Amino acid sequence: MTAVFFDSPMSDDERRTRLFAGNVFVYSPTSASRELCGFARELAEEAFAPHDPRDAQHHLEPQRYVEILASLKPAFINHPQCKKLLPAVLGDLGVDLEQTYFDVPRLRTMTSEYLNAGLTLQFDAHRDTWFSNPPCQVNWWMPVYEVTENSVMTFHTKYFSKAVRNSSEIYDYDEWLTNGRVDAVKMVDKDERKRSVAEEEIEFTPDLRVVTPPGGVMVFSGAQLHSTVPNTTGRTRFSIDFRTVNRYDVENRIAAPNMDARATGTTLGDFFHSTTLEPLPAELIAPYRTPTISPV
Repeated sequence: MTAVFFDSPMSDDERRTRLFAGNVFVYSPTSASRELCGFARELAEEAFAPHDPRDAQHHLEPQRYVEILASLKPAFINHPQCKKLLPAVLGDLGVDLEQTYFDVPRLRTMTSEYLNAGLTLQFDAHRDTWFSNPPCQVNWWMPVYEVTENSVMTFHTKYFSKAVRNSSEIYDYDEWLTNGRVDAVKMVDKDERKRSVAEEEIEFTPDLRVVTPPGGVMVFSGAQLHSTVPNTTGRTRFSIDFRTVNRYDVENRIAAPNMDARATGTTLGDFFHSTTLEPLPAELIAPYRTPTISPV
């Protein structure tokens, strides 16, 4: 059974234990999360001016829309303000910053019945671990503007401890860095990049959808099977997500069970210390390049 904890006061260590058991945490907006979302809105509104970013899909040709995203998204990801605000968000929510490493925050866009490829790809049901993410990874997600139950993500919680037949063995993160990520801007009408997908029919009900106000934070394990809800609202959804790992968890293999992920390589080289911005030591990263399936 999956439990959802709202504004829980439990410690960072206990929270991760609950996350690795398949539970989900939701927090009200904090001063730092509001500021991060406000910064994202500023960049988006400047990029799509004179259109409201949520409605720009109704005014722009697909190629022009993708060109704007190709500039907007890296501008957000690489802006020093994000590296300043992200640790503040974590600190507001009781994360142990001395032990925590994060990857860069990403600005996501999910258009409404408009585009679904490359920079606007809406992911089918998947676990992040199918894409070389470590099973000790914690995911953080927040909407930039208002969202509804028809424009968020959904969790397929019955599969947290149940293997799903999938193609993750074809995915290698090093190859993705070389080709897949670079090719995103070329994909406008159809996404032909090699990626992990479920190879069996997923039962989509019951599902779990969480709706928070802008800046509200949802936290879940990278091993959760989840997908993007088809956006039928008529407006583009903007959201921010990022990922963290705790060094003690990395060193001691404390993690959610790996039921079925066989991707090679690892994203751990993308994580930076919350205060010093130093990467994880190479000797801690190397063992994660080959997946280890949890015993049944």
